[in-house]
Amino acid sequence: MNMIFKNAQLVLPHEVVQGSVAVHDGLITSVDQGPALHAHGWDLQGDYLMPGFVEMHTDNFERHLMPRPKVQWAEMPALLAHDAEVAASGITTVFDALGVGDADPDSLRGSTWDKVLQVLDFAQTAHLLRADHHVHVRCELPAPNTIDLFQPFHAHPRLSLISLMDHTPGQRQWENIEVARVYYTGKKGWSNEKFERQVLHAAELQARYAAPHRAYFVNYCHANHIALASHDDTTAAHVQQAHAEGASMSEFPTTLLAAQTAHANGLLTVMGGPNVVRGGSHSGNVSAAILAQQGLLDIVSSDYVPGSLLSAVVRLVDDGIYSLPQAVATVTHNPALATGLKDRGQIAVGQRADLIQVRLVDLPQGGRQGVVRAVWREGERVI
Repeated sequence: MNMIFKNAQLVLPHEVVQGSVAVHDGLITSVDQGPALHAHGWDLQGDYLMPGFVEMHTDNFERHLMPRPKVQWAEMPALLAHDAEVAASGITTVFDALGVGDADPDSLRGSTWDKVLQVLDFAQTAHLLRADHHVHVRCELPAPNTIDLFQPFHAHPRLSLISLMDHTPGQRQWENIEVARVYYTGKKGWSNEKFERQVLHAAELQARYAAPHRAYFVNYCHANHIALASHDDTTAAHVQQAHAEGASMSEFPTTLLAAQTAHANGLLTVMGGPNVVRGGSHSGNVSAAILAQQGLLDIVSSDYVPGSLLSAVVRLVDDGIYSLPQAVATVTHNPALATGLKDRGQIAVGQRADLIQVRLVDLPQGGRQGVVRAVWREGERVI
């Protein structure tokens, strides 16, 4: 398939220029300055042309699979709805984050993922999906059943990333125990009495399972060449342990110290798009903007709001923290490199033609909103 994208503001790795992009057989074959007004092709009418976003940690698929507590949705419609939502948000490569490990058998993370993986494989083979889907397994280290529930992912070709989690109240994300109480009593509907019981039980499970489970998954990543991420690092020791284990990124560090230590050890830092957009963490942890101001924000993940990627890019630019190419790199080139995808994430010759057309709109109440107007994956229009 041959195509020319013309009359665009091209967001290149280090600058924004008016120009055109030629595509052949799904790859970018030329990047030229000038509007190319008389060439036959897709006229962006002065809109921005950006690389397709690379989302390496989103809970959105899980949200569609269980839209309400203990309400499970059928796998195929959940996948298709999730896929359409992320693609419409400008995401052309998505790492579906699927959690394993939970003592509650009624939760998604406490049950098997066999059917979900079967549906994902079928949908991809049948060309039903708009985005390129990979799998990110989030391993809850203190859960007794984590290794058993991981079995369906063994040697799965879409498994590209594993992150190590420990949500024991009183440390990491839930260092502030009262913030944890608000979350579990609010979102999960626990009583205060149940919360207190679970806090004690969680500490017992952590002492028994966290260390051996951590060793298991670190060894699995090394043996199978899977990217490894730490999660909710709070102290320098957390980051140093992850670095020694071979992690390439620190997801959602909760303190400035953890982010500084990650950079000092060569780990890329990942923060949530909602954190950027809202101006702070919903868990009371360090602000993504503070990290960005100190040059410590490498990757933005949509986390639980797919549309937050573009909104975060605009916020970082409008707040004067990053240039547009720098902000776009946090949702394209940087996550692609961190997960070993060297064929995408930039508008450059030889890269995949994963591209999005974006218009920036001035809002009546002030500020700007990015609007995704069209999306192409490997040169094929999907939105």
